[in-house]
Amino acid sequence: MLFNLRQLFRHRALIQILVARDLKARYRGSVLGFFWSFVNPLLLLLVYSLVFGVIFPRGELLGADLHPYQVFLFCGLLPWTWFASSLSDGASVLILNGNLIKKVMFPVEILPMVSVLSNMVHFLFGLPILFGFLWFNGISLRPIELVWFPLVLAVQFILTLGLAMVLASLTVHFRDIKDLLANVLTLWFFASPIIYPMSLVEGRGPSFMGLPPVGKVLMNCNPFAHLAISYQEILFYDGPFGHWKWLLALAVGGTAMFVLGYWLFDRLRDSFVEEV
Repeated sequence: MLFNLRQLFRHRALIQILVARDLKARYRGSVLGFFWSFVNPLLLLLVYSLVFGVIFPRGELLGADLHPYQVFLFCGLLPWTWFASSLSDGASVLILNGNLIKKVMFPVEILPMVSVLSNMVHFLFGLPILFGFLWFNGISLRPIELVWFPLVLAVQFILTLGLAMVLASLTVHFRDIKDLLANVLTLWFFASPIIYPMSLVEGRGPSFMGLPPVGKVLMNCNPFAHLAISYQEILFYDGPFGHWKWLLALAVGGTAMFVLGYWLFDRLRDSFVEEV
């Protein structure tokens, strides 16, 4: 396992080629081509601005002052799109690339990483749109808190890659996971503080044996909740970045998930050729 893990760095050129191939294939035949990487998040944010800036201004239905709500929403939705798309693509990446897996010397472990990286590229292209809307709405970015931003990206990347490896290795043997995953991601989306602030739910639910309310416990156990809150505190909310302890804890947990995912992937790699 450790030897194969060290080989990932040696295959960085191949990873770049496959990421570029995936990005080109996604927009092949379209008029705007790769420019859709900028247009899609821009159109999405314009739609949210229309709905939540005109029809439901300031997120008043949530009982919280989240003006401008569409920017608050986009701060969590943009990383969620990267996260959910990476897991969806990663779950089926081995099945879709069966022709590559059957090549004797092909490093199959790079395929989940390609899925995560290609979706990460789309996330990064959406950031200028988000930053532009932050500036347009008078929300200034604080350099002292932006220092944490690369760490949040790294934590999300390593956590997503670990989960993608688990899903990729299991979906080869259990194809039903692809259909189940879509429903799990829908539930996970609404269980994360993306369309609402964490303060809206953390005090809800009963308490047992002196523990915090159920809402707070569930949020604390949700890894993406800590990523969403980290993005929101760095980019949207005023004040210092107070979620850094949870972010560091998630970094440890994300690393553990990556090790577990890679171990499982390495353990099952010999069966992939037969199953695809």
